[in-house]
Amino acid sequence: MTQEHPIEAPLLARLRQLAIEIEMHRHAPLHTVEESRALRGTMPGSHIKNLFLRDKKRQQWLVTVPEDAKVDLKALRHVLGASGNLSFGSAELLETALGVKPGSVTPFAVLNDPEGQVEMVLANSVLAADPVHAHPLHNEATVAIGRDDLLRFLEACDHPPRLIDLP
Repeated sequence: MTQEHPIEAPLLARLRQLAIEIEMHRHAPLHTVEESRALRGTMPGSHIKNLFLRDKKRQQWLVTVPEDAKVDLKALRHVLGASGNLSFGSAELLETALGVKPGSVTPFAVLNDPEGQVEMVLANSVLAADPVHAHPLHNEATVAIGRDDLLRFLEACDHPPRLIDLP
């Protein structure tokens, strides 16, 4: 098992401050949904993937969807009200905006966006199962958090999610 990662300390402190209980599962680094599926087996709950997106006017979104969702960026663009086409933000922009590296994108990263540059978008279907599983700002662990607690965390970080139905 891997040890506590220094990048997760502020997250764990914030969760404690909010009296949110989590279950931490430490593991080797995961880079893909397939690797995650193979490791977890039949762990119940909502398993997610996260898309860091931007438009031509440099507006940014963190979109969290079920891990098996097919995301049509052209249709999503209209749901979000994006200017022009959506594209994935670069690794540099991701690190600047949310303080995480590719492969570690998570709704918890809004903790690192106190200016609110990134809009949090959550597919309603993520909330269909409980708990929600997400990385704690790095990909060497997965946190199980109650869906209501996840919503409370996002609101406490001044990133109340825009809830959408995936097009």
